[in-house]
Amino acid sequence: MTATKAGGEVSGEALRPGLSPMARVRAILGGSAGNLVEWYDWFAYSSFALYFAKHFFPKGDTTAQLLQTAAVFWVGFLARPLGAWLTGLYADRAGRRAALTLSVAMMCAGSFSIAVMPDYSVWGPGHPFVWS
Repeated sequence: MTATKAGGEVSGEALRPGLSPMARVRAILGGSAGNLVEWYDWFAYSSFALYFAKHFFPKGDTTAQLLQTAAVFWVGFLARPLGAWLTGLYADRAGRRAALTLSVAMMCAGSFSIAVMPDYSVWGPGHPFVWS
């Protein structure tokens, strides 16, 4: 179905009514929950940086341990644009809901892996690479 609007053709898709107010609220709450989980993940990492420095990096210089912990945090922020681009490509193909679900699941998997990962004394020098 097409209609004329200001001298041009408008497809039937453009004529479909918008989302209901309840659907908008659900979409906003879903997106906000995903964003909250993401920022909570960063907050938790920065809050526990002192613990991570002692347990996940070589013993010795405390300053070096903290700098290595900050470097992992920095690498994560550098990877965000790449992750956003890849997630956008996935969302274009599979839909926003699938992309948001994948994104939140990957964040949860990362947090879980930090929780169950043994410390530096078990894995040695390769540990920071596995962790980041």
